[in-house]
Amino acid sequence: MNTFVSFLLAARPKTLPAGIVPVWAGCMIVWKMRGFWDMRLAALTLASALCIQIACNFFNDAIDFRKSADTAKRQGPKRMTASGQLSARTVQVVGALFLLGACVAAWPLIELRGWPMLAIGIPSLFFAYGYTGGPWPLAYKGLAEVFVVLFFGLVAVMGTVFVQVGWSSGDAMLYAAAGMVGVQCGLLSAVMVSVNNIRDRAEDASSGKRTLAVRLGDAKSRRLACSFIVATYVTMPHVSKALGGIQLSWYWLPLILLAGVLMLKILRTPADKRMNGVLALAALHLVAFVATLACS
Repeated sequence: MNTFVSFLLAARPKTLPAGIVPVWAGCMIVWKMRGFWDMRLAALTLASALCIQIACNFFNDAIDFRKSADTAKRQGPKRMTASGQLSARTVQVVGALFLLGACVAAWPLIELRGWPMLAIGIPSLFFAYGYTGGPWPLAYKGLAEVFVVLFFGLVAVMGTVFVQVGWSSGDAMLYAAAGMVGVQCGLLSAVMVSVNNIRDRAEDASSGKRTLAVRLGDAKSRRLACSFIVATYVTMPHVSKALGGIQLSWYWLPLILLAGVLMLKILRTPADKRMNGVLALAALHLVAFVATLACS
């Protein structure tokens, strides 16, 4: 395996929809409710968000290896540090460079929108490392799903809307819609995390990584992942109203069928390498959800 491929795999490209979709959703909300969106600001927001997510993936690769959380029992995609393709130091340096890239991309947004961008950006930079590293790593404490709902959902969508339009006294409805869609995006991203943790539950339990799947057990963690999907669709009438009465018509049926298939797969697929296909399906469902919402 050449070095470029090793770096590409360490970035975990299959997980990147979780960073792309919230920015897309935020721009979609602004377009639906205001009739415009700024492509340059969207590109800078997306670049910063992806850099933070990729940095987080690199840090995870190195830190999980150092904590012996990646073992020969691993059922997920090969980790570059654990497999010896890249050194832990190299992986962490690349992660730090991506954080620097996130700062560079965000600088024009800070100049435009001021201190609120720092209030969003600084915690995001910290948790890119603190997700698995630092004195209180979230992923090791069973808080990964909560983190994803907040940062890859609520903060990312509402932050994108703020970048696009700023804030004025007449923006309450716009931000209410952004908050609802943000929670939906976060829940569907959390499904991906839950599937990943269900697959790795036995390995994580043996290495002391107390994910939510380890804490709840196999059956309850599967039901929890399905509840995230159900909650997303149960809230659709409220989201429709907030976005100005979008039509929940027949072309939502393929998406609902996809959601049903995904839930069946989550409930029935053994916790081994076959869960990797479920993870890919969860990512597809996340993208398809926002695409359908955008077309409504």
